This record gives sequence, structure tokens and C-alpha cells, in this order.
Amino acid sequence: MQVKSCSKRKHTLMKNDDTCYSQHLKILQEELIPAMGCTEPIAIAYGASKARAVLGELPQKVDLQVTANLIKNSKSVVVPNTGGLKGIAAAAAAGIVAGDADEGLQVLSQVNPGQYNDIQAYLGSDKIDVRPLDSEHTFDMIVTVYGATSKAMVQISRYHTNIVLITKDDEVLFKQGSSDVPVGANHTDRGCLSIESILDFAQSVEGADIQSLLERQITYNSQIADEGLKGNWGANIGATLMQVWGEDVKTRAKARASAGSDARMSGCELPVMIVTGSGNQGITVSVPVIEYAKELGVSHEKLLRALVVSNLVAVHLKSGIGWLSAYCGVVSAGAAAAAGIAWLHDADREVINQTLINSLGSVSGIICDGAKPACASKIAASVEAGILGFHMAKQGRHFKDGEGIVKGDIESTIANVAKLGRDGMRETDKVIIDMMLD
Repeated sequence: MQVKSCSKRKHTLMKNDDTCYSQHLKILQEELIPAMGCTEPIAIAYGASKARAVLGELPQKVDLQVTANLIKNSKSVVVPNTGGLKGIAAAAAAGIVAGDADEGLQVLSQVNPGQYNDIQAYLGSDKIDVRPLDSEHTFDMIVTVYGATSKAMVQISRYHTNIVLITKDDEVLFKQGSSDVPVGANHTDRGCLSIESILDFAQSVEGADIQSLLERQITYNSQIADEGLKGNWGANIGATLMQVWGEDVKTRAKARASAGSDARMSGCELPVMIVTGSGNQGITVSVPVIEYAKELGVSHEKLLRALVVSNLVAVHLKSGIGWLSAYCGVVSAGAAAAAGIAWLHDADREVINQTLINSLGSVSGIICDGAKPACASKIAASVEAGILGFHMAKQGRHFKDGEGIVKGDIESTIANVAKLGRDGMRETDKVIIDMMLD
């Protein structure tokens, strides 16, 4: 059942024993988790590794069924810790041969270079059959593995670690809804979120409740941004931005976020803290805010509260759209980062609301055509739109009710964007996938 009461709060502090407080904190804890590599192929590696563990032996045959959006987001990125392999079958092979399902979305973190040849050999043996899966969910996979005399099956649905069914030799070992619920199966209802409630929570939250989680986000996502600028990753969007436009704070915010994405999409083995199931979105909501905090010289506590704003705003914006869609998720993340930047500038709530409206009114409609190096350039465009939206709002300038998809208040605008991404772009998604698979 959806909980709507939090959205009615107006400029009030939450107490740590409030239901709203605990819901917002749990959402933050559920969303901010570490992952190595692009999350869709890593989820495939996770499912394959789990299936092998249930089977208890190296499979002689693998039947992998995945929805079109999983294909879209897995076919063009390098799978980390594989020696440069790309794609769906490579992710499954790595998970089966060398993955550790107990590590979740860091399933490949313990692979050593000595296992690269084993992964390559298993991939080259044609034991993995990849087929499209028709499902009501955009995120759905069924991994069935066959041994000498046994078979096992794992199904992951709706989001990356959400195991809904495990069988062995057709006996049900786990089905979601039983008492043995796996990590990630029971997410807190996102219906409690609103921009007002998020700002109330950011103002109220006790530092001890968020410090270790957000400091981990700062450390991980800053490290991969550093690596993206140092190394020759992807299309080098971050380096290009700084070489052409210099190193002012706006350029750094765009460049470092883009560089982190370039590194991830190209197989960098550093972990990131994801949000809304995406490492690119996790980088986008955090790195620009971190750069502005450095520039403004604000306290560490203020940075942490600004990150609460940016992370939870991103979750709120994406909840109505869904985690996978033809609507590019970094648009939401760029707008959310701008809300965090506005918080660092002590902007009032009206300015934060208008920042979001301005940002969403500018770049909503950027398509998602799969995970790949071009994601870095979309991050740069989305962060640019968010920063512009903030400076417009700060000067009292904003898009008005009825101009395109923009409405007169933030929640109605968010609802319009959600409808656009969830319903309006459904056919667009099919056309994109057809083009990518042609």
C-alpha cells in the first residue's frame, strides 16, 4: 500500500522515530549499494553465478533468457575483470566460471587475471544460449543451467538483485513471498517520497545515520572520476571538456562525472555507489555536488545533507518512470544533482523546485539507447541543464505552467515526465532496440 502522508509535510523537521524518517532512511540505504561495472551485465553475471552455485558444478549448458532492455544495456559495455570481454554471454560466462554470488553486484570483484583464459574458453565453447524473454517487466531474466544429471534455475525480476524464484530439478527451493527473502526483495515503497518530504528529511536527518553510507559514495565515485580523467577510457568526454573549457567549477562538475562514466562503460574495475539501479546515475547525482562543495568551501555535514537531497530526488524522479526505459536516466540524475547544488547555495524551497522544473523542461526526452561510452556525453548535457536551471531559478526565471510538459508545480511536472518516460516512450524503446539488434 502506498504511503502518501509524508508528502503533506510543509517545512517541518522529522523526528528519528517518525515513520517518514525511517522510510526515507531505508530508501537511501536500499538504493546506495556498491557495484563493479555496468549494472545490467553485472546482474546477469550475478544470476549466472547464483545458478551455478545452486547446481553445484560447472554447467555443461546454459539457457539465458533476458528482456529486451537487458539486451540493450548489456551488449556494448566491457564486463570488468574479464580481460576486455563485452556483452551478455561474456557476463554470464564470467559469473559462472569465476563469480561469487555472495558479493551481490560486486560478483566479479574477486576474479583474478589467471581466470581470464578460463572465462574466454568457457565463452568460446558455445555452451551459452541467449534468447529474448517476453515479460511484463522491462527487467527480467531466467538463467537455467544444466549439469551431468541435474539442472537449476534462477529468475531475477524488476531490479538487479531481486531473486524471485530458485529451482533445482524442478523442485522449488525459493519463491518470493516465503520467509527466506533474499537481499533486495522487499524495497520500501517509494510512494512516500515528495520534494517537500525529501527536503524535510535532509534538514532533519542525524549525521550518524547517513555518514558512513554517503562517505562511501564520496570515496568510490570520486576515485572512478579521478581514474576516468587519468586514463584513456571510452570517448574521453571528461578530458575533452576540461581541455577545451578549462577547470572552472561548472566544467569540473560535468567533466568529472562524465569521466567516471567513461571509465565504467569501458570496464574499469573500480566500484561505484549506484542509485536507482545505475552506476552512471550514482556518479551523476554525487560528483557534481562534491565539486561544488569543494568550490564553496562548505562543511562536510552540509555536503552530506546535499547528497541526501540529490540521491533521494533522483529516486523520486525515476520511481514513476521505472528503472529501465527509453528515457535516459541521467536526465533525472542531472536535475537531482542541481537540487543538491542549490542546497549547497542555501537556496530556498521555491528555488529548488524551480531548479528541477527548469532542468526537466530543458532536456527531458534524451533517449536511452543502451549503456556505452556515449552515456558520458549525456551526463555532461544533463548536468549542464541542471546548473543552468539553478541559475535561472536563482534569478527568478523559470518555465511556466503549460509550456510543453511543464506544469505549475514540481510534483505535477514530475508526474508528466514519468508519464512521458513510462508510457509515451514505450514504442520508442521498441524501435531503439530493433535498431540496436538489426
